[in-house]
Amino acid sequence: MPAIPATSVANLRDLGGLPLGGLSLGAGRSVRPGLALRSAQLDRLDPADPAVAALGIRTVVDLRTERERGERPDRLPPGMQLLIADVLADHLAISGLPPAARLKVLLSDPALAEEHLGGGRVRAAFARTYRTFVSGDSARAAYRTLLTALGTPGAGPVLFHCSAGKDRTGWAATVVLSLLGADEETVRAEYLAVNPAVRQAFAPMIEGFTAQGGDPELALDLIGVLPEYLEAALDEVAVRHGSMEKYVREGLGVPDEVTELIRERLTVHAA
Repeated sequence: MPAIPATSVANLRDLGGLPLGGLSLGAGRSVRPGLALRSAQLDRLDPADPAVAALGIRTVVDLRTERERGERPDRLPPGMQLLIADVLADHLAISGLPPAARLKVLLSDPALAEEHLGGGRVRAAFARTYRTFVSGDSARAAYRTLLTALGTPGAGPVLFHCSAGKDRTGWAATVVLSLLGADEETVRAEYLAVNPAVRQAFAPMIEGFTAQGGDPELALDLIGVLPEYLEAALDEVAVRHGSMEKYVREGLGVPDEVTELIRERLTVHAA
């Protein structure tokens, strides 16, 4: 799943074209291109960027915290709808996980990173946070907002994002693809596809971090995504709800008719 080569938006991707099977839709379908997009933050977005302009984005769903939005507000052109959907509003302070905005601070100080996140604590913190993506009150409200936007008739292209476009955004993509009928292999591959872009974006910091004696594995655990992070959220869904369908219906409170509209809008018979 290659990134869209935009110059003003990092980690910009279209879920379109990914293969779908199963569910009531049957096999032989794929995600309709151009309607469900994901990215990192939009603080440098340039509407004149040809790659961005070609997408015709109508709605942006911002999954970041209030502090992240304040420090790097989205730059949106007039007429583009912005929906605030703070996934971690009720969790960030107790998660043990730094917000993406603090990654630069931690990657500039190996001793500080080791103190707060060494000894496997970074992976444990991410696992806890991913479980909160499923069970937290603010997270459930945020993902309900996203699915409602995607299930609105005539909504046009919807772009959802967080700061780095990998964790909160990655879970959002997983939920959408699972609802559409993507198999586990496709969902996992799409989730992990952000790693090269994220590692490239943070490459100078990682090099500086390791040059100062920092643990390179700690740095990669911090700035990338791992299968075990996604598995933590999927396990939370299984334990609490039994299936993705019930998680969306009962956990997020999204009516079945909205889910059906999402499937109708976002799927197409594969060529």
